[in-house]
Amino acid sequence: MTPSEQGHARPPEDPADDDTVLLDRVRSTPATDDTVLLDRVRSTPATDDTAIIVAGAMAAGATPPDRLTTGDADTTVLRPVSPTAADGGPRRHRRLWPYGPQTRTVVRTAGELMITFGLILLLFAAYELWGKAAIVADHQNALDAQLDQEWAQPTVAPSPGATPAPSQPAAPPLVLPGDAIGRLYLPRLGSMWVVVEGVEPADIEYAPGHYPGTAMPGQSGNFAVAGHRSPAIFWDLDRVQGEDVVIVETQTTWFIYKVTQLRIVPPSAVEVVGPVPPGEAPGGTYLTLTTCNPKWDNYERLIVHARLDRSQDRSAGRPAELGGL
Repeated sequence: MTPSEQGHARPPEDPADDDTVLLDRVRSTPATDDTVLLDRVRSTPATDDTAIIVAGAMAAGATPPDRLTTGDADTTVLRPVSPTAADGGPRRHRRLWPYGPQTRTVVRTAGELMITFGLILLLFAAYELWGKAAIVADHQNALDAQLDQEWAQPTVAPSPGATPAPSQPAAPPLVLPGDAIGRLYLPRLGSMWVVVEGVEPADIEYAPGHYPGTAMPGQSGNFAVAGHRSPAIFWDLDRVQGEDVVIVETQTTWFIYKVTQLRIVPPSAVEVVGPVPPGEAPGGTYLTLTTCNPKWDNYERLIVHARLDRSQDRSAGRPAELGGL
């Protein structure tokens, strides 16, 4: 044996310091014996590896393993999660919607229709509150300009030296339905409207209307006016109180009325617009305002009665009762 062979056959005194020890043992192991290498590489028994596999599978949600026999050794086989209950019946997940797709479609369609209907109602309410108010305001402005134009026309005076004709009663001016006849002020509400002739739906669509056949402003009797219970007209008429003033302006005169009573009556109580309002003395000069009651409905009537307190020529300026209106 040569010195090189002897040195190769004797291992060093400290095997830990020689990195070739493991390689030498691997090379010296017969090629047919795999158990030596496996024993060196695997430091834990097969059962430990199986336990690790089983633990990892159980953490991932696998069901408990079955044990099947393969050859001479028991091999642990993991079976996947099965959609079966413990009693063998099918396992059903809880469904958030327990009905079929047809029912879901019907419910979804009904919900969309209700949302659409709600939006339509909101748009209608907005139109009633603001849309109509803007339309009424435009018509009121036009009527107000019409009054200013008519009242600005000068009165024709007789020529000098002309023989005056015999005096005859002056014929009342012809007033047609829808014509503007004066302005109505309610300082309590901070509101003013141009009043037109007539109480037909077309007459009072954009303005309070004078009941035909009742007295004109300042005349003995009952000057009766009807108006819609809309936000642009008599919406807040129920806020009026006793002794509040109601002022009517004509081409020549301011008429100042004071409220005497508020009443709620059925629509058939037409006596409230008679020449003498119920509860008032005959021979007086009155004003009556009527509107629907309650708001958004018309099965009652809200009535405001007032009596003439005083009058004032228009040429003397605005009455003090108007305040800043």
